[in-house]
Amino acid sequence: MTGATGVIGRRVIPLCVQRDHQVTAIARSPDGLAAIERLGARAVVIDLFDRDRLATAIPGHDVVINLATHMPASSLRALLPGAWRENDRIRREGSATIVAAALAAGVGRFVQESYALVYPDHGDKWIDETMPIAPARYNRTVIDAEGSATRFTQAGHVGIALRFAAFYGSDGRFFSDMIRLVRRGYAPLFGRPDAYISCVSHDDAAAAVIAALELPAGVYNVVDDEPLTHREVVNTLADALGVDHPRFLPSWLASLVASPARNLARSQRLSNRKLEDASRWRPKFRSVREGFASAVAPFIAASKEIHAAPTAHTP
Repeated sequence: MTGATGVIGRRVIPLCVQRDHQVTAIARSPDGLAAIERLGARAVVIDLFDRDRLATAIPGHDVVINLATHMPASSLRALLPGAWRENDRIRREGSATIVAAALAAGVGRFVQESYALVYPDHGDKWIDETMPIAPARYNRTVIDAEGSATRFTQAGHVGIALRFAAFYGSDGRFFSDMIRLVRRGYAPLFGRPDAYISCVSHDDAAAAVIAALELPAGVYNVVDDEPLTHREVVNTLADALGVDHPRFLPSWLASLVASPARNLARSQRLSNRKLEDASRWRPKFRSVREGFASAVAPFIAASKEIHAAPTAHTP
């Protein structure tokens, strides 16, 4: 497994271990190696682009799961030029290198992370996997990553691409940024308030990776059951935090900002029916209405601790 120390990977490993799967996970640093071993997996330090080293680590495994990404350090940095360059390289070159090594080793199944919010704006209509995707400039390499999974299938094996929707969870970097903005009175989403956005919790995304161990080859949207409009999502988050509903920036502003913001301004009401029909996967949280309350709990507790801390007085 790659991406083992990310928000999804560090949930997938314990789920695999609980099912008595033997897991080997790739680390990029001594700290990552130690974190992986604490989760119960065997850790190896390998560069994702080193085909020769991958060729020595992959033989003997039945499945390769590629969750490797390189996310910008914050929502603001995500809007800057070049912020997604390393992530592009991982999806374009890293995925191809891993698939080549997996095919050479005779692995039967390959699971590739992908991104769901790459469809065209479709208003309030439902979108399934039959609709052609239209990635923005910053996430165009989802085509390369999914192409690697397709090549794996074309070689006679089972290639899976999981299109994850917008993640949320208490340990998510971007989710923390959303909370900060909502607390300051600003909506953290660009575009029309009535546009739809599809989400999925970290835990439900990890459960979908486990489901992928038995799925037929193909592409699957990993989203909750009930996508909501931007206004509903933002107001639900504000309600969970106990703050006033924030104000939205003018919808036309999305056309003036960076590619990631314009992408998120699209209305994408995604269906998970294909994944649910093909597996026993069902999201724990039907929508963010149920999920946000759980995700914000640590932030509320931390805020209460700060306000409850005694104030030092100097005599």
